Amino acid sequence: MHRNPNDDLYDHPVKKNMEDLSGGREASIFRKGDVVYRPLQPWSPTVHCVLEHLTEAGVKECPVFIGIEGEQEKLKFVPGDTYNYSLSGAIATSEALTSAAVLLRKLHDASVPLLSEIDIANQPWMLTPRKPYEVICHGDFAPYNVALSGDTVAGVFDFDTVHPAPRVWDLAYSIYCWAPFKTECIGELGALDNQVHRAKLFCDSYGATRDQRQQLANTMIDRLRALIEFMRNEAHRGNAKCLNDIEHGHLQTYLSDIEYIEKNRQEIQRALD
Repeated sequence: MHRNPNDDLYDHPVKKNMEDLSGGREASIFRKGDVVYRPLQPWSPTVHCVLEHLTEAGVKECPVFIGIEGEQEKLKFVPGDTYNYSLSGAIATSEALTSAAVLLRKLHDASVPLLSEIDIANQPWMLTPRKPYEVICHGDFAPYNVALSGDTVAGVFDFDTVHPAPRVWDLAYSIYCWAPFKTECIGELGALDNQVHRAKLFCDSYGATRDQRQQLANTMIDRLRALIEFMRNEAHRGNAKCLNDIEHGHLQTYLSDIEYIEKNRQEIQRALD
């Protein structure tokens, strides 16, 4: 089921003859045949621009933007098996992790020409662009946002969080999610030794440079701090999803994860160098 736990909540009547892809949440993401209907957002024009560019660049693993119907965007459904935490089964395999890294590199490389074609400062983004602008980051390239064919990541979806930033900005958050360096997940895929092994495998498969590897632990921390700031700002604005997440301890979990990465920063960096 294609559902990102970080999606906003929307009010919408259930569509007749459509499959609810909301994961039991109060939302309005539906599928009818090969078409997924999602609510339009202020940043939707940017997402459509990115998806159209990737499609034209020959990236077949992402949703194809079909068009707009009323207050809904229409995207081609990305087929495959989907997962969420805790990670087990095909999503936890080395094959899934390495193929995910290869796909992330493909998305990044394909996005580079778009940077010179769009007005970044005046384009609507959900997440704030971050200099230097090296690629268009997916922004949430996590296990719950990909589709598998067997043990191979064959698709990626939920592009709401795309934004220009350095490669390592997206790489760091992806590795945080895939290793995963999450305190709630310790024991699922082993402890620190296995986490750093998976982090190195992701870097190797992506083709990360030595400089990117040396920045990785610090960038994971910076990326999580940016996420915490985003959640707090959105909660202050009355965003129901962020208010609910904070109430249920998600923000505190990110703070704990920062402490965990800081505590093990040297060991993480030694493994990646």
